[in-house]
Amino acid sequence: MKTIQAYRFALDLTPTQERAVLAHAGAARVAHNWALARVKAVMDQRAAERTYGLSDHQLTPGVSWTLPALRRAWNAAKDDVAPWWRECSKEAFNTGLDALARGLKNWADSRLVGFPRFKSRRRATPTVRFTTGAIRVEPDRMHVVLPRLGRLTLYESARKLARRLENGTARIMSARVRRDGGRWHVSFCVEVQRAERQPARPASVVGVDVGVKHLAVLSTGELVPNPRHLGDAQRRLRALGRAMTRKAGPNRRTGHRPSKRWQCAADRLGRAHARVANLRRDGLHKLTTRLAREHGTVVVEDLNVAGMLRNRRLARHIADAAFAEIRRQLAYKTSWNGGRLIVADRWYPSSKTCSGCDAVKAKLALSQREYTCEACALVLDRDLNAARNLSALAAEIDTAGSGPVAGRGADRKTPLAGQAATKRQPGTATAGKTGTVPPQGGTTTRVLARAH
Repeated sequence: MKTIQAYRFALDLTPTQERAVLAHAGAARVAHNWALARVKAVMDQRAAERTYGLSDHQLTPGVSWTLPALRRAWNAAKDDVAPWWRECSKEAFNTGLDALARGLKNWADSRLVGFPRFKSRRRATPTVRFTTGAIRVEPDRMHVVLPRLGRLTLYESARKLARRLENGTARIMSARVRRDGGRWHVSFCVEVQRAERQPARPASVVGVDVGVKHLAVLSTGELVPNPRHLGDAQRRLRALGRAMTRKAGPNRRTGHRPSKRWQCAADRLGRAHARVANLRRDGLHKLTTRLAREHGTVVVEDLNVAGMLRNRRLARHIADAAFAEIRRQLAYKTSWNGGRLIVADRWYPSSKTCSGCDAVKAKLALSQREYTCEACALVLDRDLNAARNLSALAAEIDTAGSGPVAGRGADRKTPLAGQAATKRQPGTATAGKTGTVPPQGGTTTRVLARAH
C-alpha cells in the first residue's frame, strides 16, 4: 500500500546557514505579497468599474491566480521587483506563489475561507519548500542536503527514513524547512510503500468519547486522563508574557524596532508555547497509535469544535484537549494498521441515549455527570454511556452490510419539549446519507442516521 508520509527532524544550523534559510523564507514572502497585491489590485479595479455601470466585457481583464500563471507573471517582473533574485533558489519564490495559489483557490471554492492576507516579516512563520534539486539524506544519517542550502546537520538521527530509502520502499517528494518555537525543522514529504498490517484484535470494536474531564473514555471502561498541559504551564506563560511587556517592543506607528531584551523574552515565551504543543502532540500520538494498533474498529463523534470554542468558560480547555487532532490522527493510523474509523453523525445523541435500553432523554444538562435512565433505572457515568453507544454503531453497520445503515442517531437536535424518556427503535438511514470517506486511502465511514 502506497501512502504519503512525513518525516520531521530538528536541525542544528550554523549562523551562516540560518541567515541563508531566512533569506529564502524572505524571498518566498516577497513573491507571495507581490502576487497578492497584483491580484487584489485587479479585483478592486473591476469592483470599482462595476459601480460605474460598466458591463462585464468592458471591465479590466481579470488575472489568473493558478500557480503556472503566477509563475509566468513573476518571471516577467522579478528583475524589477527583486533584482537580487539570483541569490536565492527558484524554489523559494515558488513556495510563496504556491501558498497564494492554494489560498485563493480555497477562498474561491468556499466562502467560509477568508481572503489571503499579506505576510508580515515579523509575524509570519519562516518557511521554504523544495521540490526539485538535490534532496537527500547523507549516509551518516546525521546530515541532509538541500538545494542552495547545502549540507545541514540534524539534532537526531534520520535512520528510519534512511532505511526506507536504502530498501527502495520510500521516495522523497519534497522537503520543507520551517522554524517552530525558536527551533528549525526539516520535514520530508515521502511516498512510502507500507506493508499490509492487521490490528492485534481485528474483531474488537471500541467507542471513543473525548472530553475535558477525561481526554478520552473508551467503551471498554478505560479512562484516559487529560494531562492539561496548557493549564499546567499557564503560570509560567503569564510570567513570561508580563516580562516581555516590560521590555521595549516594536512600534508600527513610529517604526521603532524591538530591543534585544524584548526579542530574548519573546523567544523564551515562544519556546514555552512550543513545549506545551510538543507535550500535547506526544500524548495524542501515543494514544491514537495504541488504539489503531489494538482495535479493528474505532468509533468517534463528529464534534462541532468551532461551536464548542464559543463557550468562553471552556474554550481554553477544549483547545488544549485537541479533539479534532485526535480524529485526524485516528483517520490515517487506522488505515495504516488495517482497521477502520467510523464517524458518528454530529446530531447523534450519544450522551442522551441509554446504552442499555435505547431510551432517549429529551434534555441532559452538561453538569449531570451521571446518566440515570428513567426507563430501565440504569445508572452509569455519562461519558462511559456515550462511548458504549458509539461502539454499538459498528454493529449496526456490520448488520446492514452494503444496504441502508440502521442507526439510532438524529439529523437534528433532540427536541426540548420536556418529554419523558421514550424507547427509540432503530431507524434506517436516509438514502444517500451514508457513505465512506477514505482519507489518504483509508477506510473512514461516516454514519448519518435519521431519528424516527
